[in-house]
Amino acid sequence: MDHRVKRSIRVAEPVLDGNEALYVMDCIQSTWISSRGTYIDRFEQLLAEYCQVPYAVVTNNGTTSLHLALAAAGIGPQDEVIMPTLSYIATANAATYCQAKPVFVDCEQDYLSIDPERIEQAITPRTKAILTVPLYGHPVDIDPIEQIAQRHGLLVIEDSAEAIGALYKGRRVGSLADASSFSFFGNKTITTGEGGAITTSNKELADRMRFLRGQAVDPNKNYWHPEVGFNYRMTNIAAAIGTAQAERLDVHVQRRQEVARWYFEELADCEDIFQLPRSAPWAQHSYWMFTVLMRPESAVDRDAWIERLAQEGIESRPVFYPIHTMPMYRERTGSYPVAERCSRLGINLPTHGKLTREDVRYVCHHAIATWKSLYRSPTRTVRRAA
Repeated sequence: MDHRVKRSIRVAEPVLDGNEALYVMDCIQSTWISSRGTYIDRFEQLLAEYCQVPYAVVTNNGTTSLHLALAAAGIGPQDEVIMPTLSYIATANAATYCQAKPVFVDCEQDYLSIDPERIEQAITPRTKAILTVPLYGHPVDIDPIEQIAQRHGLLVIEDSAEAIGALYKGRRVGSLADASSFSFFGNKTITTGEGGAITTSNKELADRMRFLRGQAVDPNKNYWHPEVGFNYRMTNIAAAIGTAQAERLDVHVQRRQEVARWYFEELADCEDIFQLPRSAPWAQHSYWMFTVLMRPESAVDRDAWIERLAQEGIESRPVFYPIHTMPMYRERTGSYPVAERCSRLGINLPTHGKLTREDVRYVCHHAIATWKSLYRSPTRTVRRAA
C-alpha cells in the first residue's frame, strides 16, 4: 500500500445498505410521512426485542429521548442528578431542561465510565437519580451502581446514546437501568438521520413517556391537553430508515468491532505511546468510536495532532471536553483529574462500517507518522505500525 497516495477518510459515515430506500419509498407512496404510520411501531418493536425489554419509545433525537426519560420519571426543580463530567453536553442539558441540578463526578481511567466510589460521595438529600454513560461503546459496570441506587432509593437512567450493541455480563445495554436512552444521529451505529429512543421494562414509565411525547394529548379526548407535554415524536420516514437499520443491527455492530480489531492489530506495537481502548472481562465493547489516549509524558498537543491528520485527509475528533468546563456549568466545584486528562490527551479515530482494512492501515500509518513529527522529546524511540 502506497501511503503517499492521499485518501479522504471521514470519522463517521452511515451505512445504508439494507431496505432503507425501499421503506422510505413505501412511506412516500402511502403518504404516511409524519408522526403516524406503521414503521414507528415496527421500529419500536425491533428495538425492544434487541434490547431484551418489553418497551421502546422512539423520539425525534437522542437529546429529547433523554429529557423525556428524566421528565417522565419525575425529575424536576430542586432535584439533583449525578452524572459523569466526561460526556456529551446533552447528558447535563437534559437534566437542566427539567430544572434539576447536574452533579458531576469523575470517571475511572480504564473504561472512562463514571466512578462508583465518587457517586456515593456526591449523594445528598436532594439526589433523585444517577445518570450513567457507556462512553464510546463500553458498558458501565452497573451492578455496584445499582446497589448504591437501591441503598438510597434512587433511579438509574442510562444515556446509552453511543452504546447500542454493547453487552454487560451477557445483558444488552438498554436493559440495565430503569430507562436507557439512545441516539440515532447520522454518526451512530444505526441511524435515522436524527432520532432517539428510550427502552425500559417499566410499563408505567413507558406509558408516561408516550403521553408526554405527543404534547400530552388526552387519549380519549382529541385536542385536549391536561398537562404541558412535548413535541418529541419521530416521523414515519425516520422510523422507516430505523426499521431497515434495526433489521441488520447485529451486522452494523459487528462491522465496527471488526474495524476495532484492525486498529488493535495495526497499533499493537504502539502501547508505549498510546493507551488503546480497554475492555473489561465482563464487557463486550460495541466500539462506536475507537478512542486513543496519548501517554501524558508525550507532550504532543492533541489539537495539533488532529490538524496534522486532517492534512493527510483523515478526519478525527477530540474526546469530549468535560462538561464542568463549559461556561454554563463552570461554577460547579469538584476535582476531575481523570476526565480532564482523558479529554486533553484523547482523540477518536475514524470508526464506521464502510472502512476497509487498507483504510485503517492508512489511518494508523499517518497517526504514528504525524504523532512522531510532533513529538518533542529527543530521547524516546517510537515504533511505527506495520
